[in-house]
Amino acid sequence: MSKSKTSNKSVPRARIIVISGPSGVGKTTICDRILVGRRDIWYSVSATSRPRRKGERNGREYYFLSDAKFKDWIRRKRFLEWARVHGHLYGTPKQFLEDRIRRGHHVLLDVDVQGGINLKKIFPDGIFIFIRPPSFAELKRRLTKRNTETPEELKNRLAAVWREIKCQKKYGYSVVNDDLKRAVDRILVIIDKETS
Repeated sequence: MSKSKTSNKSVPRARIIVISGPSGVGKTTICDRILVGRRDIWYSVSATSRPRRKGERNGREYYFLSDAKFKDWIRRKRFLEWARVHGHLYGTPKQFLEDRIRRGHHVLLDVDVQGGINLKKIFPDGIFIFIRPPSFAELKRRLTKRNTETPEELKNRLAAVWREIKCQKKYGYSVVNDDLKRAVDRILVIIDKETS
């Protein structure tokens, strides 16, 4: 009976890939582009208590939960991390992410800055990428153009921008989203370098 040969090449370990940045910087669009053609990366859908926006679907953009349901999930320890951001609750469901990592899949997350920092405490070996706007004026233009916030919400999101940008030093990488294709290409290079 012949012995099977084992390869000396080590299999890369599964990693979480966290995309964070201020509201309106393009995190969701970037994540959508990253996932195109990448069967080695799975997307982790976050949960939120904020109202669903036009065109959003439960389980695709977010798991939309009532405040009471979200708090029930907290009590039942169904989140890896959670935080109140811009007046609403946001959290990372535990089971999906842990299952995928256990199966050897990389997991992509689109989270706010607080969430990213919380996840870094749990997964210090994760790939943490901060997305910066080309300028404050451009970020304000994008947020205003998407027309998804009330004037008060818009004001709060813009007020948080400088505080969030200061947190980029806590991330392993920082990428400016001045041109979508260029930003996505830079991020894919980072992911390939980190996961190969």
